[in-house]
Amino acid sequence: LIFWLGNLCLGLGILGMLLICWWQQDLTVMALVLLCCSLGYIYQGPPFRLGYQGLGEILAFLSFGPLGMSAAYYSQTQSWSVTNLAASIIVGLATTLILFCSHFHQVEDDIAAGKRSPIVRLGTKRGAQLLPWICGSLFAATAGFVIMGLFPIWTLLSLVGLPFAIKLCRHVNAHHNQPEKVSNCKFIAVALHFWSGLLLGVGFLINLN
Repeated sequence: LIFWLGNLCLGLGILGMLLICWWQQDLTVMALVLLCCSLGYIYQGPPFRLGYQGLGEILAFLSFGPLGMSAAYYSQTQSWSVTNLAASIIVGLATTLILFCSHFHQVEDDIAAGKRSPIVRLGTKRGAQLLPWICGSLFAATAGFVIMGLFPIWTLLSLVGLPFAIKLCRHVNAHHNQPEKVSNCKFIAVALHFWSGLLLGVGFLINLN
């Protein structure tokens, strides 16, 4: 059932994208989506498997950040936006953080499979030390874009996600080399992504009124 529901959603998504392209008489959205799909393939698919070279985070950032959000924005406005690009950096970083955290508990499996994830390359300790910088960049970038006038001040509501960032960093720092305990860190990263992203969007909506 899940398989068929998944394929139904995929089919509806493709149909919707084709309708947008037909309505706009413009294949830009199609090109952006296909580019995202291509990055998804070279992440895991042969002969590329760039995820095995530790490049998955870069691909995830591009696909779920600038490229994906540009496709969404263009599909509605048929134009480009610096503000949307700035917001896509925030979303891309938050999404990449989830992938980054998913490596901590599977270092041994990755090494056995020949996968050189960022945590395999850095080691769990240095990966844990890098985490606060990644989390901090989310909020620093948001504040910076507010100061630059790209974001309305209401987008600072996304700072509500800060406690999740602190919890994530403390949890990983304490258990980075204990797979059974650190394995749930990606779920904390998901919560950070959800609340910071949701309230970032709410901030933009409030500014419209």
